[in-house]
Amino acid sequence: MKKFGFIIHPLDVSDVARKFPVSKFFSDRLLENVLKVVPPFKASHITGVESIKAIKAEGWFICCPLTARQMIELPTEDVIEKIIGAGRKAEELGADIVGLGAFTSVVGDKGLTVAKALNIPVTTGNSYTVATALEGIGLASDIMGIDMGRSNILIVGATGSIGKACSKILAKDNKYLMLVARKEEKLKELAGELKNNYNVQVEIGTDLNRLLPEADIVVTVSSSVDSLIDVNLLKSGAIVCDIARPRDVAEEIALKRDDILVIDGGIVEVPGEVEFNLNFGFPKGTSYACMAETMILSLEGRYENYSLGPELDLEKVIEISNLADKHGFRLSSLRSLEREVTLQQVSKVRRIVSST
Repeated sequence: MKKFGFIIHPLDVSDVARKFPVSKFFSDRLLENVLKVVPPFKASHITGVESIKAIKAEGWFICCPLTARQMIELPTEDVIEKIIGAGRKAEELGADIVGLGAFTSVVGDKGLTVAKALNIPVTTGNSYTVATALEGIGLASDIMGIDMGRSNILIVGATGSIGKACSKILAKDNKYLMLVARKEEKLKELAGELKNNYNVQVEIGTDLNRLLPEADIVVTVSSSVDSLIDVNLLKSGAIVCDIARPRDVAEEIALKRDDILVIDGGIVEVPGEVEFNLNFGFPKGTSYACMAETMILSLEGRYENYSLGPELDLEKVIEISNLADKHGFRLSSLRSLEREVTLQQVSKVRRIVSST
């Protein structure tokens, strides 16, 4: 039996209330103060993961009890030490590899320090996240009748590890990219690399709202704790692939536009009769791609550090996608705000767009 661990954390204090209902009686400030002193703990036992190659695995969700905002605002060394503590908990439970979920993969040097401190290998899951997100964008473009090669594609958070990998892969087969990030110097460096290596036109900017109205396709993968995308600025018929957690597109705002398609990035079907024993809002048998990468590496017996640091190896994006196919993982049906995208929904969007 292969064994793995995956580190999770509450995105905000409302997630704490879902796991521990009594916490709803406490203020957000008090809850965050409590979280700072709570040690990492086992959140659930994951069973039933079985490759189509008849290889079985089990694992554990380990909770690192800090919210996304705390991970950004608290001293980096304190946050990393708590993540390391969660990794050690995975080791105690018998995991042979551990994955970093949500902001635990973003803090500091994106897993490198954590990996050095543990006796088992570490992955962020970012390689498979990139692969599945781009697969989903391609599928959404096909059903919406959008020619990606002729479209303005906007990557938000372009200089992060996922954003940079998406930019490089998209630059291979598409002509027009727009890149947004906080630091102009890093944007210029990435834009120069893309122009030199690929036949692509690149526009950069730190002002997201200036570029949003020009985008036909938006890939958003920021590390913001607040929603960034103003859907009122999007052109009619635009596709938005929201990979970020917390979301870059607020659910209540997205529902105001019925002439755009917002899809969730990186959601996959897990082979076997998997039981996560933890409700994270997905249909039975599905998970985030970052979680799935940890399972795939475990099933394959690839106990090595993977998808770490600020620069993803594009060969690993291809490799993990092939390993996913080998073991029976596949992209889930397109989902929007954790609900399945139906043909009727797509037809409605296309009808509205064509009538304007």
